[in-house]
Parts: sequence; C-alpha cells; structure tokens
Amino acid sequence: MLSFKSFNTTGKNLHLEHLEDAIIDKGSKGGIEAVAFLKSVRNMLQGSSSSTDITVKWDGAPAVFAGTNPENGKFFVGTKSVFNKNPKINYSISDINRNHTGGVVDKLVVAFNELKRVFPRNIILQGDLLFTKSDLKLTNIDGEKMIAFTPNTITYAVPIDSKMGKQISRANLGIVFHTSYNGKSMSELQASFGYSSSKSTSRVFMASARFQNSTGRATFTKSQMNSFDAIIRMAEGSLQKAGPVLDEMRKDISDPLSIPYRLKTFFNFYIRNHKGDSLDKVQTLVDMFDDYFHNMMKGEIDKRKTPKGKEKFIQSLKVGSDYIKKNKRALYFAIASHITLQRAKIFLLQKMNEIQSVGSFIRTPNGFRVTAPEGFVAISSGGAVKLVDRLEFSKQNFQLAKDWVKG
Repeated sequence: MLSFKSFNTTGKNLHLEHLEDAIIDKGSKGGIEAVAFLKSVRNMLQGSSSSTDITVKWDGAPAVFAGTNPENGKFFVGTKSVFNKNPKINYSISDINRNHTGGVVDKLVVAFNELKRVFPRNIILQGDLLFTKSDLKLTNIDGEKMIAFTPNTITYAVPIDSKMGKQISRANLGIVFHTSYNGKSMSELQASFGYSSSKSTSRVFMASARFQNSTGRATFTKSQMNSFDAIIRMAEGSLQKAGPVLDEMRKDISDPLSIPYRLKTFFNFYIRNHKGDSLDKVQTLVDMFDDYFHNMMKGEIDKRKTPKGKEKFIQSLKVGSDYIKKNKRALYFAIASHITLQRAKIFLLQKMNEIQSVGSFIRTPNGFRVTAPEGFVAISSGGAVKLVDRLEFSKQNFQLAKDWVKG
C-alpha cells in the first residue's frame, strides 16, 4: 500500500534548518541558496517550471522510522535513536519496552503492530506519527461535529461524516511518511526527501505529504508577484552588503561563545519571548541582540565561582563586545537580510496555506483558534529547508510540553 517518489539524496534527515538561518550557517552562499529557494517556490506558484518540490510539513510526533534492516532482513520500528552510536532498533514489543520509556512506548507498540502488516520488504521510511486510537477525540467546532487529534502543537480536525473523517475514525494508527532511506547498513543509510503517495488501509490512516495546488487557489496574481519580487530585491540588496561579515562569522558557527552561534540562538530567544504578531524594526533587533549577548555572557560569568573559571567567559565577552561595536553596520544588514528572507517566506506561506484538506487549530483556554498548518519543506538539488512561520508555529512549539520526547 506504499509507494514513494524521491527528489534528493542527502544524509540522515534528523533536523531541517529554517530557510533564513542559511545565511548564518553558510554565509553569503547560504543567502544565495535561500533566495534561489524562494524564487523557485514563486515560480511553482506562478505555474512556471521549478527546480524545487514542496512537501507539506505535518505537525506530527514523535518521528518514526520503520522498514527492513538491510543488515539482517528484519522488520523494525524506532525513533531517531535508531541512528544513535548505540542504536535502539526494535524488532519486537520486548525491544520497545527495553529501549524506551514514557509515552513513546505505547506509540511505538501500535506502530510496530500496524505497520508490519502493510510494509513491503526492503524499504525504510521516516515519518511523523499523527495519532493512535486513544488520541482521537470527538469535538464540536463552530457547530460541526469533528474527529480531532493533537500529535504535537497543532490540533487537526476533520468533519466526522466526511470520507477522511470516517477513515480516521476507523484507524488504529495515523502517520505521514516523507523520507525514504537506502543503504547496505543502518550506519550508511542515505535519505531521499520526497512525498508519500501511500494509501490508507482500514487500520492505518496514511496522510499525504505532497503539496498539490490542484484548485489553483495558491497561484500568484500579477500584483502579488510584483509585491513578492520587491521583497526579494530588498533581500538581495541587504545580502550583498552583509556578505563579507556573514562569510567571516560562519567560520565560528560551531563555537557556543561566538557571535554567529549566539546570533542564531538569539532569533529563537526573540521568537519565544516576542509578544506581537510582526517582527520589530531592524535597528531594534540589533540593539536587542547586543543586550542579549551581553546578558548571556554575564550570566555565564556569574555562574563560575573562581577567577580561573570566569576567565574564558570574560575574554569571550570582551571579544564579542568589540566585534559587535566594530561591525554594527554590517550586523544591521545581516539581521535585515534574516528578517527580509522571513518576510518573503511568510508571503509564500500565506498563499500555500490557502489549500487545506484538514482543519488546523491551536487549543486555547477559550476553545480552538484557527491556525495555519505547521509549514512546508522545500526540496531541491541543493538540499532541503523548512518553511515555517516562526512567529505563529515556532512560538507555540517552544511553549508546549512534550511527553513523547522521553525514551
């Protein structure tokens, strides 16, 4: 019941970066790649040929790996821990109980029992678990009876009497597959991003990860094209000015005390704590980053009890402060590039979100609030990046406690 079309081969798909973070990770090259991704998605929505394919990013959890281990021919299920140095690969219910703890155990047991019935041999897929039977809830949204499930941050709801609603109601497991793997051993597996065209069975609801603009509702108008292209030109302009400092910073991206590492964590910190529905002005963010870096480093200094323990952090604070002061203008354009790429991404997301087969909501103390889907994954020969509205989805995700993380 499974078939898979792949677009791009890369390493293991354990983490995807936000499109705009490419300028911090890869410097000016990352900026070029980000703009190329955005233009390619624009071309797709315009109806032109495009080198980028899009899959829908369902907000499922936990990540589930399933298939045939090429080393022994046995069917297995697991989480991302199948790629641990000491891998946790489950060939039986006993293995699941031994290798995992917490809420993930029951999820994997259901996945093992149900997927082994439908999986063909010699294939390994990665997906996100959407629900097991006990997760399904009947609810009423705007006077309509719905079948709903909340795998992570977003609550998905479908009319109970619809074809999809009936499929979900019958199923013991809901899952969406988005990546396949090939290789002669588990440690050598290579991922192929793509979309699943798998069909649901009476016991397993297999959601599709394929983005289809079949109704044309997500197609750009001429006016929208002009507005989007204006944002892209702004991004290209600021990237050109920020290029040298981005290339210089990327050399230290792996150092937790460096400016580029902290600039990347700053954006997560900002989104987690931001109260508004739109990003602040660039200069405000530059000043906030300066304060964030100083406060973070002073916090590290205060944690240390001895002069020797404080020394490294005092030096890092001095070096970082001098760098920020010396490169204020360049950092302005680096942050402007990051923000403008986010604006262009959100512009695309607003069009793509017009196509939904499943309602998506955020649960609040006063009931359900309509929200956009989690986002999408853009795939090309250069790799894959996630397209997510960080102010909408990422903030909710940061604030959510996740029981399934255990194990």
